[in-house]
This record gives sequence, structure tokens and C-alpha cells, in this order.
Amino acid sequence: MKKIIKNKDVANILSRANEIVFGQDEMLAAIISAVVCEGHLLIEGMPGLGKTLSVSTISKLMDLDFKRIQFTPDLLPSDLIGTQIYSQKKEIFETKFGPIFTQLLLADEINRSPAKVQSALLEAMAEKQVTIGEQSYQLQTPFVVMATQNPVDQEGTYQLPEAQLDRFMIKVNTEYPSSSAELSIINTNEKKIIDIARVWEISKIQELKKEVEMVHVDNILKETIVNIVRSTRPQSDNFDKTKFGKYISHGASPRATIWLYKLSKFNAFCSGRDYVIPDDILSNVIPVLGHRVVLSYDAKIDNININNLLLDIANREL
Repeated sequence: MKKIIKNKDVANILSRANEIVFGQDEMLAAIISAVVCEGHLLIEGMPGLGKTLSVSTISKLMDLDFKRIQFTPDLLPSDLIGTQIYSQKKEIFETKFGPIFTQLLLADEINRSPAKVQSALLEAMAEKQVTIGEQSYQLQTPFVVMATQNPVDQEGTYQLPEAQLDRFMIKVNTEYPSSSAELSIINTNEKKIIDIARVWEISKIQELKKEVEMVHVDNILKETIVNIVRSTRPQSDNFDKTKFGKYISHGASPRATIWLYKLSKFNAFCSGRDYVIPDDILSNVIPVLGHRVVLSYDAKIDNININNLLLDIANREL
């Protein structure tokens, strides 16, 4: 079900993005939330669904520095973060900075590169800094990684390590557009592509970020958020071993608690409220917890749907 955006600033930029990207409202809203909340975003879907176009469009509408890197099996860490090159003329080593030095980094098909490249990206995502040689360099603000991922059952893909998955604020899945949206894609491709005008500036992003932080969350709802996340952990007293013990191997980390809290506030802000209600929490349970909770082999055998399982856990606490 499509969310109703009542905040004028968010509705405006979403409307402008919809003039270029059709049938992907959930993905566009997720990209906007990632920039405002300054969290990393993982987008999974089949090729050709507008993932790259969506990130590129939002970066132009927000006037953010944007770079894209195609992840391939032969990609090296230096291709991502940069390296030191010896200058024979100056007789010194000079630093050549990689594409990671930007505000919005599109890591396209991130799960097609091996672990050594993922490790290089992990430092930037976690610490917002990059180490080249013996020198560390701070990244720009905001710094957000928008990673696209092909389904893991496709040929040539790697499973992302759990530590890296946990660095992503949310994961969204893209679906094929409706027939009307696909018709709009054809009609648009027949027209001349025009420049995308800026809608937001950095100052607007910072302003909205402060407004989101001011959204009130009642203490009872704070406890609810904590209990939902704890209920996914087999080691926790909140965990229902009778119902879920067979199906969950590993639960979500405290990072999930933080993002569920922040995104509930952002959801309330977009809905035109300065306070959080239970629906704000529930609407973010799957995007925040879906890639963090690890199902057991029994869950796969019994065809357990992770989304239904998480909603069941959340509804018990709400």
C-alpha cells in the first residue's frame, strides 16, 4: 500500500522524482530516508528495474556529489578507495583518491565482488573514513552508500557477510512496475531527456534532519522498539522459543534498535506528525530487520516467510 506523504518538502521531491522514475515509489522514499537519516541503503532486485536511475535522480534533485562504481569479480580495493602512486618527477608518493570520496556512492551490484573489496567498503560505512597507506581521510557529509544487489541465486553473486549487512540501515526489494508505469517508461523514453533541476540543498537536508530528531517518542514505544528487536534473539528472555526457536538462528543487533527508532520518527515526520504512533514502528519492521535476522535451515525447509515471521513478532509487542 502506497504511503501518504503529508510533509511538503518530502512530497515535493518525491513528486519530482516520479516524473523520471515510474512505479518505484517505495524505493524512492527509501533513498530519501537514507539521505535525511544518513544511513546506508541496500536495494535488491532484478536488473533493469530502475535502481541506478533512482539513486542518480535523487542525487541531482538534492544537489549532492554522486559517483557510481560497478562491482565486478576482478575489482580491487584500490579501485574503490584509491591508492598511493610514486611520482618520479617529484620523487614522492602522491595519493590518488577513489570514487568513494563522494556524498552519495552507488555501489552497483555489490554482491558481485569478493570479500577483500567488501572489507574496504566496510571501514567507510562504519567509520566514515578511509585509510590509504598510513594516512586516514575523513569522508564528506552526508556520506551514504546506496548499494544495489542482485538476488543471491543468480550466477556470479556472493553472499554479503553478516557484519556488512548489519551496516545497512534498511533493505528494500524492487518489484516489476505495473502496466501503466511501464507504459509511462516507454512514453518517457520517446521524449528528449532534460536536465534535472535541483530541489533541495545541503542546508535543507540538515534542516529536515533536525526536525526529524525533534519528533517525540513516548517511553512506552521506546520500550516496544527494544522488545521487538530483542524478541528476534534466541538468547534473549523476550524470545518465544516455543514458536520461533526452530526457525531463527541469529537475531538483530542493537544497530537495528537504533534504526527502527530513527526511522519510526522519520515515518511520523513524513506523515505530518511530531510524535510516533505504533504504525510508524510496524511499517519499518521488515525493512530494518529483514536482512539482519538469520533464518535456520528448518525455516527454509518449511518455507517460512521472513516478513510474516517478523510481523508476527512485532504484533506481539505492539
